Amino acid sequence: MSADIRKIVKEKYGDVARSALSSSNEGVRKVAEAFGYSAEELLAIPAGANMGLSCGNPTATASLRPGEIVVDLGSGGGLDVFLAARKVGPTGKAIGIDMTPEMIARARKNAAEAKLDNVEFHEATIDRLPLPDNYADCIISNCVINLAPDKAAVFREMFRVLKPGGRVAVSDIALKRQLPPDLARDVAAYVGCIAGAISLQEFDSGLRSAGFDAVHAVDSGADLNAYANVEGQSGCCSPPMEKTAFPIADESCCGPTCCGGATERTPTGVHGGLTAVLARYDINDYAASVKVYATKPS
Repeated sequence: MSADIRKIVKEKYGDVARSALSSSNEGVRKVAEAFGYSAEELLAIPAGANMGLSCGNPTATASLRPGEIVVDLGSGGGLDVFLAARKVGPTGKAIGIDMTPEMIARARKNAAEAKLDNVEFHEATIDRLPLPDNYADCIISNCVINLAPDKAAVFREMFRVLKPGGRVAVSDIALKRQLPPDLARDVAAYVGCIAGAISLQEFDSGLRSAGFDAVHAVDSGADLNAYANVEGQSGCCSPPMEKTAFPIADESCCGPTCCGGATERTPTGVHGGLTAVLARYDINDYAASVKVYATKPS
């Protein structure tokens, strides 16, 4: 990934972080539920932690235990960090890593709202983790490794930071077959986690090359067209939704400085670009939501 593409990815996810997208929005909530989150889980955390960016629910399959240290790569608004924090309890710790300053700010705001003392967030890229060797019991990630320019470096960092016997539980997008050339070059498809994806076989070989064993990668069977649920709520100026059990965000993002100066209700950003891609292709033909597991030898 070139420096220009990296900059675009950072800017687009910064736009999402500044937006009013949250579990208060019906479409955003539907995306999370389509990829495995229960209504109870979404109600248990700040609404602003969910922005409809998931492709799975790694905390549901990570077998987290009280007292463990868990690290979330690409933590966004903190959705999986907060769920993990509740599982590891006050004697454990949940740590979020994200390269986007706006996401870190949003996650810390959500953490203050959740009043959880066992969470922390660090601004960093996932191929250079600001954590010591042999530190974590579990590493999770949700639809972020596909955005990394050097996936081999990410796998090596995961191995370095995990304790011997530690485990990986990742949800991501993987390719089932080669993308058409125009889709593979589409910036919106890259930002939307499609064009930068690798195959299940590459996940397997990459993790094993980094030193992991017991690698297991499976197609979750989820429908990637679920992202179209956020159409009309893309990044900027989310339309008001009817009142629900979820608290409604008290801030909006419709001013001239919002999302890079986008016009009101213009479908810019991650969700708008992905919606445009979905209008041209059935992404399920080319990619899948996958669950990837691995362990570091004891």
